[in-house]
Amino acid sequence: MIDKNKLSERELTEEEEIYKENILDYYKNPRNKKELKTKTKAHDKNTLCGDEITIYLKLEKNKIKDATFTGNGCAISQASASMLTEKLKGLTIKQAKAISKEDILKMLGIPLSFMRIKCALLPLKVLNKTLEVPK
Repeated sequence: MIDKNKLSERELTEEEEIYKENILDYYKNPRNKKELKTKTKAHDKNTLCGDEITIYLKLEKNKIKDATFTGNGCAISQASASMLTEKLKGLTIKQAKAISKEDILKMLGIPLSFMRIKCALLPLKVLNKTLEVPK
């Protein structure tokens, strides 16, 4: 569980406070959190904290028609997965593969400790595994 008062070593700016509230909203009200019947899926977990994510993709003509996830973990990992699945819809596979660590961290919008960065990037790691699955 995320400690709302210890997201970083310094005080958050007003803009970062808004992003923090956004992360908590995505955690409490996740978007696209459901299993999707598809062979294009992958799962991984963060052994340090126990976060788990499975990402499901429905592909059609080299495009991501739908993207969902299931999993458990801290607010950062779950919000990151939820935001990522929203971003994926309509992208080509090439565009999805181009999503970077920096894109994920920018999407979250707040400074994170080293341990929380691993939580934030778990969905991207799973996405990359998902895109390697034979279609």
